[in-house]
Amino acid sequence: MPTPGTRSLNNPELLRELVQNLQEAIYITSAEGEILDANPAMLEMLGVSTLEELRAHTMGDFVDPGLWRWKKDLLERESFVRDFEIKIRRRDGDQPRTVLDTAYRWKDPQTGETFYHGMLVDITERKELENELREQSVRDPLTGCFNRRYLSMFETASDDLPGGWGCIVIDINHFKRYNDKHGHQAGDEVLVRLSRFLMRQTRAEEAVIRMGGDEFLILLGHADAKHTEGAAKRIESAAATEVISPFSLGWAARTGKEKLEKTIGRADDKLYAIRTAARRTPDRDRRSH
Repeated sequence: MPTPGTRSLNNPELLRELVQNLQEAIYITSAEGEILDANPAMLEMLGVSTLEELRAHTMGDFVDPGLWRWKKDLLERESFVRDFEIKIRRRDGDQPRTVLDTAYRWKDPQTGETFYHGMLVDITERKELENELREQSVRDPLTGCFNRRYLSMFETASDDLPGGWGCIVIDINHFKRYNDKHGHQAGDEVLVRLSRFLMRQTRAEEAVIRMGGDEFLILLGHADAKHTEGAAKRIESAAATEVISPFSLGWAARTGKEKLEKTIGRADDKLYAIRTAARRTPDRDRRSH
């Protein structure tokens, strides 16, 4: 039968065993971030072999210094932090870890020195899964382009973007007729070819969005009217040398504090004006003007 001491956290030996065997990383640092003690899980998390090696570093060697100062300010003000998310840079160069830091401030009653006692919980896999699910939620499964859910994210992130932003709307000519004649699989192949073409014509920071059906949208950050029109012209020129279905496009740049929906609406109006003009001149195969 277990002795009473093995059932109580007041047992120093039991506490020592608990700290050593927990898979969560446990640490003690000074107020300046000097690492004073840590359990084996902390060593593994930080990518070091021994406690002596770890003590040669400060927390600023593993965590962004600005984030460490922010956490320190919280500890000084609130005495504790809970589930404070940070990214750990490992000393062995392995993949960084995303962790939740829960800690409290403790002052030595005899010396008056301040120490931080804390525990790190590794959430790297969970974070990667969340990011993957978030990415899937804003991606069109057929083309790999962003879907309409991305629009609100863009508008929130770029509302005060210096230099404003522009957009280009693209619509495949006579797509419904082609789809009805050749079938949905052939229509899907047309959409995939066009999406890949558009993604090749845009920079990494520019988003290609499938709005639905055969309509696509390109969002350009840091773009005024001249830059937006130039990007549209480059897409037109590139399309002339590619084997893709003919399309029409229109463009617009944000004016003032205009909402994204209105900017897209003006680009749509331009597209339909161009398409209407093209129908009046059937002898010319136009993609846009």
